[in-house]
Amino acid sequence: MRDTVIRTLIEQAKKDKNIELITGDLGFGVLKPFYEQLPNQFTNAGIAEQSMTGIAAGMALSGKTVFTYSIGNFPTLRCVEQIRNDCAYMKANVKIICVGGGFVYGSLGMSHQATDDIAIIRALPGVTVVCPGDPTEAAEAVKAIIHTPGTVYLRLGRGGEKKVHEKIENFQIGKAIKVREPIESANKKIAVFSAGAILEEATAAADLLEQDGIGVEQYSFHTVKPIDKEVIAACAKEYDYIVTVEEHNILGGFASAVSEVITDIGAKVKLIKIGIPDEYCTAVGNQNYLRSLYGMNAEQIVKRVKEEIS
Repeated sequence: MRDTVIRTLIEQAKKDKNIELITGDLGFGVLKPFYEQLPNQFTNAGIAEQSMTGIAAGMALSGKTVFTYSIGNFPTLRCVEQIRNDCAYMKANVKIICVGGGFVYGSLGMSHQATDDIAIIRALPGVTVVCPGDPTEAAEAVKAIIHTPGTVYLRLGRGGEKKVHEKIENFQIGKAIKVREPIESANKKIAVFSAGAILEEATAAADLLEQDGIGVEQYSFHTVKPIDKEVIAACAKEYDYIVTVEEHNILGGFASAVSEVITDIGAKVKLIKIGIPDEYCTAVGNQNYLRSLYGMNAEQIVKRVKEEIS
């Protein structure tokens, strides 16, 4: 996903000399093609994410579209005040790239785990929050956020995610993408929503549920803010159960965003929230291990859904 994003950003930056990329002294293996091809549009701010964000805001207010880049919590939680005061408040065209949303850097412990970032950043007024589910969504997201006014948070997974979509027609910020329709012969039908790179697990879980005769209407919510209220309302009307899947704390994140819409429209649908409970992860391990530990792999998603709807 990150390689796709940088390739797409290079393509767009070659067309638009006002696009700038600033790194917090990380990601050089991935960023090398950018600074080799576009050295005058690249800056290394050093291990100083707060300064990086302030620099980005100043450049943006001078007419640039500026991407900042770092891993895990570093480009977000380490510099929330600068994002809030310098970028969001000023409506600056700063696009914040976080590589390693969720448990990608799980082997480095909770300091590198981005598991409460969506909740914190989406609380900032006027900030758009984009969490693509696969490389195809990520490429389209880069092109879209360049033309999205104001501050945008782009939350990525790791490298090497599976492609769920071969291509996407008419990608729009704030519009969820339908992944599948429920099988007509199913006795029970549910809706499954996911945000971010956990899409591959949600898709695998939907495959397993279909094999067991449960119909699934599946959506990838690549945008958490503004969220697609129309899709949520339609599914809340159609189904008794909506399942949300996210590699993030279930408080304040994607599930909360869906809950807010359901509450506003007064729907009686049951929401099954799959994600991290209100705690910090004290375990250390790779992403797959930690997903399994918190019930976010395909098999455990299926088990949880069956328990809830039986």
